[in-house]
Amino acid sequence: MVQTIRIEAAARERAGKGAARATRREGLVPGVIYGAKQEATLIALDPRDIMKELHKGGWQSHLFEVAVKDGPTERTLMRDVQLHPVTDRPVHIDFQRVAAGTRIRVAVPVQFLNEESCPGIKAGGVLNAVRREIEVLADPDAVPAAFEIDLGAANIGDSLRWSSVVDNFGTRAVITRDFVVATIAPPTVAEEAAPVAAPAPPPAAPAKGAAKPKAAPAKKK
Repeated sequence: MVQTIRIEAAARERAGKGAARATRREGLVPGVIYGAKQEATLIALDPRDIMKELHKGGWQSHLFEVAVKDGPTERTLMRDVQLHPVTDRPVHIDFQRVAAGTRIRVAVPVQFLNEESCPGIKAGGVLNAVRREIEVLADPDAVPAAFEIDLGAANIGDSLRWSSVVDNFGTRAVITRDFVVATIAPPTVAEEAAPVAAPAPPPAAPAKGAAKPKAAPAKKK
């Protein structure tokens, strides 16, 4: 189920671009914790902690306990990470508080089961994943690590939909219709180009010094 990760943070006193730049000069990443009808908390974090979580993947569906030094430990979701356009290092982090008794909106990755035994794929079809993640509303304590879809009986031309998920763990999809998650597409066959006939070789020129053919004698009238 949902993974809870603890991150240490320090409190920041001032907001604004100047204060954020000063935080970065100290080697830290400025951030904010907002939501749950409470005042926003300004924080600073070790960029190594953030990069470690980003490299893991799936951070949108993890719960983070942000332990603020000399302050409260906030239960949050990491909502937005701003990256430097050149270095790809984090420059600002937004966390959203998780209020008790409320559903949270999270993106849960999709895993496909029995791909190697799928009849459609064995017949030459191709798995076309329309959605690698599904956004759902979930209880903070029951966010699944992944949704699973079984391909064991899927044939070429079949569509796997939200209703094909093995277990939705009590979540509710943000999209209300039974949307397509993946299809088994037919194999792509490249059309063979028609062979192009080679041009006829030009007539051979007479050999140098060869006698010219005599003209036929004119017929007597």
